[in-house]
Amino acid sequence: MEQTSRKEKFQRKRSHMKNKKRRRLATTVLIVSFFTLAILFWITYNSAQKQEATPPGQTANPGTSSSGGTSPTDSGNTPGTGTPEPNGSGSAGAGAGAGQDDPNLVQLTFVGDVIFADNVEATLKRNGYDYPYKHVQSYLERADLTIANLETPITERGTAQIKQYAYRSTPAALPAFKQAGIDLVNLANNHILDYGTTGLLDTFTHLDKNGIRWFGAGRNVAEAFKPVIIERKGMKIAFIGLSKVVPTTDWKAGKDTPGVADTYALTLPLQTIEKAKKEADLVVVVAHWGLERHDMPEAYQKDYARQYIDAGADLIIGGHPHVLQGFENYKGKWIAYSLGNFIFTMNEDPVTWETVILQASCSKDGGCELQAVPVLTKLANPEPMGEEAAAKLFKRLTDISFGAQINKEGIITTK
Repeated sequence: MEQTSRKEKFQRKRSHMKNKKRRRLATTVLIVSFFTLAILFWITYNSAQKQEATPPGQTANPGTSSSGGTSPTDSGNTPGTGTPEPNGSGSAGAGAGAGQDDPNLVQLTFVGDVIFADNVEATLKRNGYDYPYKHVQSYLERADLTIANLETPITERGTAQIKQYAYRSTPAALPAFKQAGIDLVNLANNHILDYGTTGLLDTFTHLDKNGIRWFGAGRNVAEAFKPVIIERKGMKIAFIGLSKVVPTTDWKAGKDTPGVADTYALTLPLQTIEKAKKEADLVVVVAHWGLERHDMPEAYQKDYARQYIDAGADLIIGGHPHVLQGFENYKGKWIAYSLGNFIFTMNEDPVTWETVILQASCSKDGGCELQAVPVLTKLANPEPMGEEAAAKLFKRLTDISFGAQINKEGIITTK
């Protein structure tokens, strides 16, 4: 009996040990399976994020830059999207960019609003002043001329104007800006006098030192409205900047006072365009107009654009809304109502993160073909979108355009 009892105890103990081992093995398998699934989920999630190019929300809070400007602050950078390798025609395929090597076509490239202040400035100080151009420089430097809307004075002096957002940007940002391929900037906007006439005059000086041409503002009304005319490939191109958005009337250039070329009244703008058309083969008007964060143009934008074209303008490029607006072709001439932001502070509204690098291939008779390179601005680090995000953007742009459509390669045509 005693021997049997010992045998039973031994068998029970052995069985217990086997069960314990099985439980340990099962636990190990469960843990390994859990971590394997977690890793697979993480990889899948990040892949989807890259394909859809959807940055996380940003929160706008008032802040002050080290150089004096105030604007919404940003909680940090956002993840990028897949970056297609640039080719000679823009985002993909043949189109406006294909005219780059054609001796009879001039390629103009346009980008949206640019500042180097506030959290943009902080980002550039951390990452270098060439940081904004890491993914897009090839698009900027390949054009015959590249044009931006500089929505900040370049100065370390002056007194901030009493307004919600007053920007000023360091001259240290300009060498990289020029090196990236920027040739001209429009100054007719509602921020160029944020630090008074001192800031404006300093801007002229710093741009001149860096070999960047400017238009749309001046030391007096004659200079503000004077077109910049540049010759490329035997073609003369005139650039005129006009603003329908100024904080106060003293921002308008006067007979003997510095300021911007305004377009509240149309007489002088139309006369300027008519005169420029007699002196140049191609007339480009860069207009600062519309309502912020509205993706549809105001009625007056459409009216003004038509009058500019009737006066002799061949291409109209708009800005100020900080979002993309649509395209329209009027009498064979293209209107881009707003290009949105390019290098700017970020806020919580994803629509302000979308922009395009607009390529215009233009002939001596004033005709232009357009192609858009879709870009996610992020914070001071614009990057071409992946295919899925680009397709969604082109669909939306087609929906808000007037008789125009954008195909999957970004080529803009009439319907």
